[in-house]
Amino acid sequence: MGLMAQEVLVTIPRQSSTRSPGAASRVRPLRRTSPRTGHFVPKQRLYTFSLSLPPFVWQLLFLVFPVVFLLVITFWSVEFFRLKPDFTFANWAFIYTRGYFYDAYVLTFGMAIFSAIVISAIAFPCAYAIAFKFRKSARQLALLLLIIPFFTSYLVRVYAWQVVLADSGVVNMLLSWLSLPPVAMLNTLGGTLIGYATLCLPLVTLLQLLSLIYVDRNLVEASHNLGCGRLGTIWHVIIPSARIGIMVAALFCFILTFGDFVSPLYLGGGLRTVLSTVIIDTVKSGQQWPQAAVVAVTMIMTLLAVALAAIWFAYRRPK
Repeated sequence: MGLMAQEVLVTIPRQSSTRSPGAASRVRPLRRTSPRTGHFVPKQRLYTFSLSLPPFVWQLLFLVFPVVFLLVITFWSVEFFRLKPDFTFANWAFIYTRGYFYDAYVLTFGMAIFSAIVISAIAFPCAYAIAFKFRKSARQLALLLLIIPFFTSYLVRVYAWQVVLADSGVVNMLLSWLSLPPVAMLNTLGGTLIGYATLCLPLVTLLQLLSLIYVDRNLVEASHNLGCGRLGTIWHVIIPSARIGIMVAALFCFILTFGDFVSPLYLGGGLRTVLSTVIIDTVKSGQQWPQAAVVAVTMIMTLLAVALAAIWFAYRRPK
């Protein structure tokens, strides 16, 4: 038996552990190495850099540089209606010691906060119904209807509201047919808020809808199975799940209304001064571009502070 086992073992061919010279040449490295340093250099690094360079250059030329130049102008002076390069804090002192600036700042900030809250509250039921109640075809049609307002200019829509809200406009004509007294809506604070809603309501609804569509339906079903009602599910499940989209939508509404001048001027009648009209009036009074730049820089710093606070609140982890 021992001799037979040895014969069997001898007859079994042994596999060679060496590869042919051609096989080694066909093996390609996963990553290339730098000939100078010897470190691995991923192939995607140059490709990624080439894709990220155009947005970086765009932001540098059309965002960073204009803001820096605007900040520099705040230290210049005006002589004989012409800008003169200088380094003085007189423009900051002049603007920050004027009562009308603080009145306009408080009014603008308050109206922007109020508009963001009210418009977000109005848009949420619409976005919720489209996301959870509509069929796919009806949802696509609703998306199209929300996008259509952006096909026309915001200024044109504001002029259309002037026809509707005027003293002899459509609304007051309907009130007269119902034997009701006319209501002053144009050149009022309410008219300004209507203009803000015209500007921001479709956008806020779209942003909320995009966030609500991706809410996990299993969480909603689990909430219902555990006995939570519809309002409780919305408050405890849906809103926390879509919190980022809701906060971003409100932030966009605040940004757009904080810097808007069309609605306060054409629907509010310019009776209440906001920061955007302060900039216009400052430029018209003796070409005071440095003082107007101070107001603009103040608005930018306010928007940055509000944006950072909103982003922190949206992305913070719940306790």
